[in-house]
Amino acid sequence: MSAHDPRRLAWAYLSRVAQGPHRALLEFAAAAGPEEARAAVIGGGLGERLQVRSGIDTAAVDLDLVAAIGGRLVTPDDEEWPMWKFLAFDGVGMPVGSDRCAPCALWVLGSRPVAELVDRAISIVGTRAASAYGEHVTAEIAGDLAVDGWTIVSGAAFGIDAAAHRAALGVAGTTVAVLACGVDRAYPSGHSRLLQRIAGSGAVISEYSPGTTPAKHRFLARNRVVAAFGSAVVVVEAGWRSGARNTAAWAHKLGRPVLAVPGPVTSASSKGCHRMIREGEARLVADAHDVVSEAGPSGEVGEGRPSMFRDIDALSDNALLVYEALPATGTRSPRELSELSSLPLTKVRSVLPLLELEGFAASDETGWFRVVTS
Repeated sequence: MSAHDPRRLAWAYLSRVAQGPHRALLEFAAAAGPEEARAAVIGGGLGERLQVRSGIDTAAVDLDLVAAIGGRLVTPDDEEWPMWKFLAFDGVGMPVGSDRCAPCALWVLGSRPVAELVDRAISIVGTRAASAYGEHVTAEIAGDLAVDGWTIVSGAAFGIDAAAHRAALGVAGTTVAVLACGVDRAYPSGHSRLLQRIAGSGAVISEYSPGTTPAKHRFLARNRVVAAFGSAVVVVEAGWRSGARNTAAWAHKLGRPVLAVPGPVTSASSKGCHRMIREGEARLVADAHDVVSEAGPSGEVGEGRPSMFRDIDALSDNALLVYEALPATGTRSPRELSELSSLPLTKVRSVLPLLELEGFAASDETGWFRVVTS
């Protein structure tokens, strides 16, 4: 597929116009296709916010620019799209109709497939004003995880983020940086060389089109992608109110384990971690072994931690419609489920793996059926 394939151009256009998460746009594109979504944006059918930006069509320029720096656009059409990681946005804690959704597309620097990179990953975040203790513990945990084959995901900021990335690189491991700006911009500028090294063995990723500048709301939106990529989120040093705790909150919404490293009781940098542990928002971890035991295989519930997926009331509206269309005896095909649930076939096909992952549905060679849970 060429860089100027009409469908890829449409995804690039939607990414530029959306400028971050936009559930209505994403669902329309999934059901009707990106070219039809582009027409709907231009025609004003997807709201004023998008129509205001509808005249900004730099898709071809954006694709040429990212290709010139060795990058690419990854879309839901591509095999490397991290579908399994993003399924959680349709699950527990995601209010339907909000912009709490997966990215429209990903701009990527790095040669390895995104889905492969984040298949077995741990997200590590923390304060920019890291102490020597925080940087040391981060290096120990990230380095040991990377040696064992885990990808280290973080946000390339100063402090804990940088320590996590450098530790993975230092043991010839894999690391992924998720930016709140275009991948053609080194942010912070002092990390230009670090970002080049990350792209060399892992990936630098953003949902924002080339040339997009950093902004506070983009950092907050970026945090949800950092949380989604990891099988768990580890917080090493965080203040009372911090971006790291925002990432942890996203991890809770996405059903990911939240882990926190304790620090000295006299350290202001660790107050956020201590509060998260004390109030039950995070599990205490001290090393990579603790992290792996808590992260575990996908879907595993740790001792003493209630399952995030135990009640159908926690399913999104779309997932519940498909669940109710599943038969208790016999099976139904995705097309039959689409007719019974009144959902587009593409949406049914995206929801079914989520229901299977959460233990509510299963399939055999004849079709899909309901798993009755106690």
